[in-house]
Amino acid sequence: MKKKVLSALLSVAMVATLLVGCGSSTEEAAAPAATEEAASTEEAAPAETEAAAEEEAAPAADGELITVGFAQVGHESDWRAACTQNYQDIFSAENGYELSFVDADNDNAAQIEAVRGFIQQELDYIIIAPIETAGWDTVLQEAQDAGIPVLIVDRSVDADPSLYEAHIGCDMVAEGEMAANWLAEYLNGEEAKILVIEGTVGASATLGRTEGFNNIAADHSEWEILDSQSGDFTQSGGQEVMESYIKSYSDFNVVVCQNDNEAYGAMDAMDAAGITYGVDGDVTIISFDATHDGLQYTLDGKISCNVECNPLQAVFADQVIKTLESGGTPDAETVVTDEAFVAPGITSALATTMTQEVLDGRAY
Repeated sequence: MKKKVLSALLSVAMVATLLVGCGSSTEEAAAPAATEEAASTEEAAPAETEAAAEEEAAPAADGELITVGFAQVGHESDWRAACTQNYQDIFSAENGYELSFVDADNDNAAQIEAVRGFIQQELDYIIIAPIETAGWDTVLQEAQDAGIPVLIVDRSVDADPSLYEAHIGCDMVAEGEMAANWLAEYLNGEEAKILVIEGTVGASATLGRTEGFNNIAADHSEWEILDSQSGDFTQSGGQEVMESYIKSYSDFNVVVCQNDNEAYGAMDAMDAAGITYGVDGDVTIISFDATHDGLQYTLDGKISCNVECNPLQAVFADQVIKTLESGGTPDAETVVTDEAFVAPGITSALATTMTQEVLDGRAY
């Protein structure tokens, strides 16, 4: 690692640029993630703890901090908040890092410019949780030309893999298939009239979960997907889409929400309309992310099935950087494994029954 020196004028200009792209609102409660199918077969268990990561982490051999820029999607969900906190905890000065963090506030153009800012600052590494899959080739080439290794985390990109060092994230297609396979087990041949509230348009989490669910739905002629619209991974978006669905469809019995925050909004809309849901209701709700609040609703029997997407991924990014710092070659793909949880009273061979003990043992 070499130390970079910038002029005072450039530093001031870059700080001003990055602040424009930042956001700190906590109005929405929580969510997503994403990745396309793994390019390699290695899987990383999510049970790694931050404490273990801190024990392994150490400042650079020459005593200098490793500078890392992290371009985050935004703050649209509880999942995203947990993911951000995890990266800030792992990439700390105590662990040998100096972290430059930008919240892109779900603005794809602002995120790309934030990455360009990191390149101009000549940081040692760049980490990107991409808002959208497309449009990354040019800036990734710029980073490579500058000799700065890039890690793609959480979601994935449609770009030449040679332009970045590694991808770390969950398998979103597998998550969608997990949800649909559970629904098939639960319904056991019964008819399903399904409404889907998708995530952000163009996000790999949205594309993967949709693809995976549809892969399984195609094998069930007794299922009908009535509609599928974007709730943008937010509670307000989920509520708005569900309110529209309620006006348009009178006969539905399954609502699939592509993250917990959308599920909260959908429940608000159904509460207002007098529609019952959950284990004892008329509508079965499937959600994704398995955040603390989402699993509390699962424990309460309101969300019938919640498919995990583990946000504690920073330890794997830390391991990639350590490997590069030591002159090694990291794995091109790290798949963070997930599981599904179901409400008490539901018997499933495909998912873990939610209990208070399980909830209390969760790290996020």
